[in-house]
Amino acid sequence: MNNFFEQQDHARRESRKLLILFGLAVTAIVVVVNITLAVAWQYAMRGHGPVRYPQGFFIAITIGVLLFIGLGTLYQIFQLRDGGDAVAEMAGGRLVSPDSTDLHERRLLNVVEEMALASGIACPNVYILDEEDGINAFAAGFQQNQAVVAVTRGTLERLNRDELQGVVGHEFSHILNGDMRMNIQLIGVLFGIQMLALFGRELFEWGARFSGGSRSKDDKGPSLGMIMLVVGIVLFVVGYVGIFFGRLIQSAISRQREFLADASAVQFTRNPQGIGGALQKIGGLSVETGCGSAIQSSKAEQLSHMFLGAARPSFLSGMFATHPPLEERLRRVYGKDVQFVQADVLDDDEFGNEGNTQSSLSSQFSSFSGGSASQQAFTAAQSGVHGDEGFGHHAGNPARAADNSHLLKSGLAMPDDARALAREPQSAALLVCAMVCDQSQTAQAQQQQQQILRAGLADAAALQAALRAAAGITALQRLPLLDLAMPALKRLPENTRQQLLSVVAALIQADGRVSETEFVLQAILEQRLNPQAARAVKVRYADLVPLRKEVALVLSLVPQGDAATRQQMFMQGAASLRNLQLQATDWTNPDQLDYQAVRAALAQLNQLAPLAKPMLIRGMLQIAQAQNSLSSARTHELLRSVCAAIDMPVPDLPAMLQDLS
Repeated sequence: MNNFFEQQDHARRESRKLLILFGLAVTAIVVVVNITLAVAWQYAMRGHGPVRYPQGFFIAITIGVLLFIGLGTLYQIFQLRDGGDAVAEMAGGRLVSPDSTDLHERRLLNVVEEMALASGIACPNVYILDEEDGINAFAAGFQQNQAVVAVTRGTLERLNRDELQGVVGHEFSHILNGDMRMNIQLIGVLFGIQMLALFGRELFEWGARFSGGSRSKDDKGPSLGMIMLVVGIVLFVVGYVGIFFGRLIQSAISRQREFLADASAVQFTRNPQGIGGALQKIGGLSVETGCGSAIQSSKAEQLSHMFLGAARPSFLSGMFATHPPLEERLRRVYGKDVQFVQADVLDDDEFGNEGNTQSSLSSQFSSFSGGSASQQAFTAAQSGVHGDEGFGHHAGNPARAADNSHLLKSGLAMPDDARALAREPQSAALLVCAMVCDQSQTAQAQQQQQQILRAGLADAAALQAALRAAAGITALQRLPLLDLAMPALKRLPENTRQQLLSVVAALIQADGRVSETEFVLQAILEQRLNPQAARAVKVRYADLVPLRKEVALVLSLVPQGDAATRQQMFMQGAASLRNLQLQATDWTNPDQLDYQAVRAALAQLNQLAPLAKPMLIRGMLQIAQAQNSLSSARTHELLRSVCAAIDMPVPDLPAMLQDLS
């Protein structure tokens, strides 16, 4: 199958095609409304001689319909401008606290955290649809580092841990393959078309109420109420004709993405029984109660294309169904026909034992060399293996997972005290500050601690606890821990988030210089916690050529050694990007580097098309390979920070270099 970047590019092309096809559907609606109202006008004016349409009759109708649909679409898109959180709330979701102690919620949070850390992206916010008894889930957001994952109450209560892991893996495929942005655009367009039907229904109701009322002056024409009744029925029908065609387009795109997500879930977890067992239980629940994957929310129709399973039964099968038949999905997962199974609610003993034995990353990675399918899955995901090939692929060699095993074990087996602090908003903010503090210099450390206390972020005891936790964090664990802390940090009030960013900046400036580690932490925090973080980023550059200066600046960060060696290593990376024609004079000595300029460069590079981003990473990896630093903690941290800044997962270092050579 295509790799991750090709899938993202495909999703972006599908998004453009989607808008074109919906434009054609809107055009058809405009034509039908014009014809219908023209006929209605003739009917209303019968008996008054030759029918003449008022000047601008058709232009006014066309503009009115386009404005109605356009304003409805813009309104819905504006409502969803904050991305995944807005969609989850629209569906009736409840945000789960990262430090929740509820057994069901803790198990879900553990699985999501594991998958996020293994995939190299920020941990998504997690929502639960408390009123939904069916087995279903969705992922939403404009960017993969600002995503949310939502599951129904039925999913939590009826699926075992492997099955829940399969469902989460399915949703992570949508996050990583670029489906989410297109799905949100689709919600807005569907709402715009639906507005016409809603307006028609209102006219119909008013017309029915007044159909026996006033008539025209000569009493020959129909009553005003009757006209409203007829026009209302027409608009209602025409509006749903638009939804019909929209559903057709929506379904054609959604079905293929569901097949891809099912396959990715198997490859993420190395366990077909995960997503396969969940689909079997959806089928069993449908047979037993008719519930299956059904969603009762009034927004189910608008959101149906985002869910794991069909949110509403389709009155037409085949090309009009938003999801492939369960039987076909199961056949592709298992390679054979399988039966549905019962989806009983797990009893407390079974659920409790399961949660106790499989609740932490440290236990999952404790026997790395001989792990289970679940352990191998996260190994594969962290090192970029989706199946057996290099990062973002769906087939290849699983032995590559061992290449970065030492990085994985050290990076994800975090101290328990640090993990606990990362799950609560105030303590997570304090932990971030503690990670920035330089505890090796006593005088400077005291000055920095006083700055934190003056900001009112914590008392002295809490600060000392955070400093002790930060002291036990290795270089490989800093950024994964920051990813883990993101849901808690996002729960801080906006003014507190801004205060945190200000305090971090002050701590970094305490010694009058910015280290590479400090830059990395600050850049990621500013990108993910600013008020616009969840908004869509427009793709402005198809390739690296217009960003030649920005690419040179980022490549200059990678080399180590004296100035001559760094410049030589820089040219190794430049050689892999021949179309940029970079010269030795384009290298910038990191000792004289302006990190504000680097942040600005990364913001520009984030606007690259998906297929162009791997080229930047290839240049970085060529330098790291030339200086034999592919496995170093510094390379890992720098690569992870650049990937976070340009909104892509962390690749398998050697595999991606080989795949892109």
